[in-house]
Amino acid sequence: MNFNSRRSPVYATHGMVASSQPLASMAGLSILQQGGNAADAAVAIAAALNVTEPTSTGIGGDCFCIYYDAKSRSVKGLNGSGRAPAGLSIEYLADHGITALPRYSVHTVTVPGAAAGWVDTVDRFGTMTLRQVLAPALELAEKGFPVSPITARSWDRGIPQLRNGPHGDELLIGGRAPRPGEIMRNPNLARTFWELAEHGKPGFYEGRVAEEIVKVLADMGGTMTTSDLKAHRTTYPDPVSTNYKGLDVWEMPPNGQGITALIALNILEEYSFTDVPHSSAKHLHTLIEAMRIAFADTRWYVADPDVIHVPVEELLSKEYAARRRRLLNPERATVDAQRGSPTAGSDTVYFCVVDGEGNACSFINSNYNGFGTGVVPRGCGFTLQNRGSGFSLNPDHPNRLEPGKRPYHTIIPGMATLDGDLYAPFGVMGGFMQPQGHTQVIVNLVDYGMNPQEALDAPRFFIMDGNAGGKVALEDEISVQVMSQLASMGHEVVPCSGWARGVFGKGQIIHRNPANGVLTAGSDPRADGCAVGW
Repeated sequence: MNFNSRRSPVYATHGMVASSQPLASMAGLSILQQGGNAADAAVAIAAALNVTEPTSTGIGGDCFCIYYDAKSRSVKGLNGSGRAPAGLSIEYLADHGITALPRYSVHTVTVPGAAAGWVDTVDRFGTMTLRQVLAPALELAEKGFPVSPITARSWDRGIPQLRNGPHGDELLIGGRAPRPGEIMRNPNLARTFWELAEHGKPGFYEGRVAEEIVKVLADMGGTMTTSDLKAHRTTYPDPVSTNYKGLDVWEMPPNGQGITALIALNILEEYSFTDVPHSSAKHLHTLIEAMRIAFADTRWYVADPDVIHVPVEELLSKEYAARRRRLLNPERATVDAQRGSPTAGSDTVYFCVVDGEGNACSFINSNYNGFGTGVVPRGCGFTLQNRGSGFSLNPDHPNRLEPGKRPYHTIIPGMATLDGDLYAPFGVMGGFMQPQGHTQVIVNLVDYGMNPQEALDAPRFFIMDGNAGGKVALEDEISVQVMSQLASMGHEVVPCSGWARGVFGKGQIIHRNPANGVLTAGSDPRADGCAVGW
């Protein structure tokens, strides 16, 4: 079934970028037109989005990247997530009377990994200098830019977060959020970018910026030190994959939640949707149930693999999927799904780039919840993430808070290949929506034959808390009859329309035709952004 797209797909041959903000998309395109490759353009977009959409992302957060190298026809990964401070532990919190972490607590600030991730993406996969790559973002920060409507609304809603620290006015205009179309400048962020461009990683993890991060957190009772920042490192794990009906789908391994989508796709592989209408009760119930079962596993098993063994190979085996598939009742919701025994015995920006050579970069960058903690280091122009709220304070949980450990991470870039050739970088942002969005757009592309824009336009579901028994939000294009059918099957349904549709995430997809190199892109209508090519 084809949906009436709100937008046409965008076609090009020399290069394509797709992001949630038009000026950021143009920043990436300008890098491609200057001779940069997909990785260079991706970092340019990441920095530009920090300027134009700080309500979701920034250098005070984390990033992940999957890179497809056209020459070697290989898929490579970069994990730019940070770790908990060495002085922070469950015991430390208990000694200070903290048994549950408030979402925006100073203790949810983990070391920001994005700055190192940007530098290392350019160094490892790119062709330009960091100064060249950051130039478009620097211009936007110094000269200013007109704020987009959805971003302006999120900015206004995020003011309470910015009041969480002493320097939130750096991201406001006279104490208020910028209005749609109003020019916003951020000279302090430009200064931070200049220091990164001039000095590389030491320009962020040592010196002025590092000292301001530590000072603002210490003043608020935090434990992060300059040693924590200086010790940060990017890692380069191999992406993991599964084959879904002939298409190889790639995700980053834990501590990210990408394997949730792969587990769900493994469960769905044996189902035919040939005669199943899209957005029918049967279609939605089958996908929702696969996601419930997948979350039952990953909300327990996903943790930092440097600290805890995560049974990735076992979780992704087809044999394990066959066992878990037996839990899927075609008539009833399995809202009490429990984690299995694989050993047999969630606000973010996502964007992607494909260059003229067929290299692709799938990139995601996040503060976590909007502005993150909302805490701004003095004179730096960015907020610090609250990614540490992804830890468990249950001492028996694999994802328990420990010093120097990375938390369960919601942000996940996706990549798909077909017989070794690039098929598409793709992603859907938004907390626990992300693996659900990945699963839904892959089914849209593979089972329903949609183009990238149709796959993103199609109505979505969202298991709201990322747990097996969660309520199911349904987009308003899904009929009332179907919603009633799902409710009668045991799903607790929450209809969503208007601004509430933001819970369904914002995605981007760029498909490459290996026969002629034609690029076809879609950009999510739930965001301000667009796809542009040349």
